[in-house]
Amino acid sequence: MKIVYRIGVALVMLLLAIACVGLYLKYDEEQQRSSELEAELASLTAKEKRTAVMQSINAQMEEIANQQWAISDEQRKEAVQQTQVANEQRRRTEIERQHALVAQKRAVEASKVADNQRSIAEKERSQAEHSKRVADTLSYISLGRTLAAASLKVLDQKNLELAHLLAYAAYLYTDRYKGDVYFPSVYMALTSVSQSVNTWARHKGNVMNIDFFSADHLVSASTYGEIMEHHIRNEQLTTKTLFSNNKFDFRDILIKNGNIYAVSRSGHVVIIDKEGAKTVQLDQLLHPMGITPMGDDLLLVIGEKGMLQLDPKTYKVVKYKDLPFKVVYYNRYDYSPALFDNQQRMHTVRTMEKIETTKLNIPGQVTAFASSKGTGSKAYGMMDGSLYFVDKQGKTTKLFGHRSRVTKIKINNWQLYSSSYDGTIQLYMADKAKIEPIELFSIGSWILNFTFDSSKHNIWTANQNGTLTEVFISVPLMVLKLKSLLKRNLTREEWNFYIGQNIPYETFIGKEAHP
Repeated sequence: MKIVYRIGVALVMLLLAIACVGLYLKYDEEQQRSSELEAELASLTAKEKRTAVMQSINAQMEEIANQQWAISDEQRKEAVQQTQVANEQRRRTEIERQHALVAQKRAVEASKVADNQRSIAEKERSQAEHSKRVADTLSYISLGRTLAAASLKVLDQKNLELAHLLAYAAYLYTDRYKGDVYFPSVYMALTSVSQSVNTWARHKGNVMNIDFFSADHLVSASTYGEIMEHHIRNEQLTTKTLFSNNKFDFRDILIKNGNIYAVSRSGHVVIIDKEGAKTVQLDQLLHPMGITPMGDDLLLVIGEKGMLQLDPKTYKVVKYKDLPFKVVYYNRYDYSPALFDNQQRMHTVRTMEKIETTKLNIPGQVTAFASSKGTGSKAYGMMDGSLYFVDKQGKTTKLFGHRSRVTKIKINNWQLYSSSYDGTIQLYMADKAKIEPIELFSIGSWILNFTFDSSKHNIWTANQNGTLTEVFISVPLMVLKLKSLLKRNLTREEWNFYIGQNIPYETFIGKEAHP
């Protein structure tokens, strides 16, 4: 019983122990659970606190955000308002700019109109001034020509002093207003009253040709067999006879290398060198008429029906050639002899074997010819006194001025000079639209030949009555001489009568003269 009891008590104790253990474990578990709950509660409390803090912060942040949003909204509204204001200002500015552009455009257009009107006004003023200048110029040029004509008229009345004054005034107004001092009346007045013509009787026969050694040293030959040497100084001519034999009939002379070669129609060439005179007879040549260089070393003597080469060193005939035509005149063209026949043909002699023949497109008999390398022009003088001028392009112009046979032509730039049996030297300005003759001078004798001096200030003529004539052709020299001849000024009465009261009075020499 006691065992059972003890067993029972032991079991109870075991159970109690187990129960205690179990309770302890349960307690421990509850304690642990309680600790966990406390920890969890503490954690939750902390989280709750943090949440509360966060919520507070969030609330503050939200409030700040709300405040910021409100501020931003205000700023946005203000920005919108400012944008609207800016847009309005920009719109107004654009409108004002457009208005400004329109105003500027109108101002530019107005300026252009003003400039155009000013330009038109300036052009009209300029045209008016030009028209006035042209009118004044033409008026003064016309006055110059009128004074020239008056000078010639007064000269005919033997009032030389007044003729000098009027001729000088004619030149003055013509030159000052760019007129043509070669206008016939003006040029004739200058040549007539400047005493620019000197004539000397030296030969018995017709003077057929003249040629220059130097500026003041020339030679002439006549149909009476005379060869003369002349020196000109201070308008005085000193003459020396180099050869004289009336059996000879000289038609042409040439000066080459200091020697004189004179061709006689009798069939001879007279050569004058430093040793004296020598005569070469040309038996085979019929009626020699000219002598000219042939290349650098030989001379070509030309006759009516043939030509020959002459050696100037040995004075012997080198070669002779018959011609199938009759030569009526000769000159030079393109650095070669040029022969003119009676069938309106020109024959350019390149060599004795090579002769180039050209049919001339001009009517009549050629008696004179000249050409210019500078201008490319040519001129033909005719038996009837007319001339034909052919320019570089081949345009042919018929010129008048002579009444009988043209004997010589020379071209100096655009100035064309011609002489004639009618006793005149005519000048043609070939570059003018209308080519008209200007009579340089006239004498009572046939002019058979002429040449320029080396300065081209004077023309020397060989005349039919045995005289030599020197003529000024330089306007500046004529004016200088005319100025030296002036003895007084025009009186007021003369000025008013010849020039006019509306033109300011001026003196030509010294102090003003009184009537």
